[in-house]
Amino acid sequence: MILIVAGPGGVGKGTVVSRLLQLDPGLWVSRSWTTRPRRPGEAEDAYVFVDRDTFLRHRDAGGFLEWTEFPGNGQLYGTPRLVAPDGRDVVLEIEVDGARQVRALHPEAVVVLVVAPSAEEQAARLRRRGDDEASVARRVAFGREEEVAGRELADHVVVNDDVDRAAREVAGILAAHRARP
Repeated sequence: MILIVAGPGGVGKGTVVSRLLQLDPGLWVSRSWTTRPRRPGEAEDAYVFVDRDTFLRHRDAGGFLEWTEFPGNGQLYGTPRLVAPDGRDVVLEIEVDGARQVRALHPEAVVVLVVAPSAEEQAARLRRRGDDEASVARRVAFGREEEVAGRELADHVVVNDDVDRAAREVAGILAAHRARP
């Protein structure tokens, strides 16, 4: 099974996925590639951090399941082709555009849109992770567009107002889909 946890930047996708992994050891998370620099305090394995030329060579060789260039800052993000360990379901933590690309290739994928409880909370989360005010404004505005598109694409929408509750909700969604014939 492919579970796509999608949503705008700053809604807490990564935190929800981290908690989800604690609840369900049968999951395998694909690490995305990015050309952006690592944020202060961000784990070294949060992404595969590469330069633009390396990313583009990998893209041109067909190495990504999906990829996108983030509007406003030109940074590239991509999900490598999936090679999950046997018997484990795949979790992709990606933006809405990437979810659309994966869904086109894998219509059976389950898409969960994660949203912040408000634009103000999304902005506060972006500031806490170190984004400057111009970036926060851009990401919140773009996030509104992503949320509209994401609601059309998603099978489920989860409001991340409490990370433990949100992770349990996603775990319940996953369990329900696994139980289907």
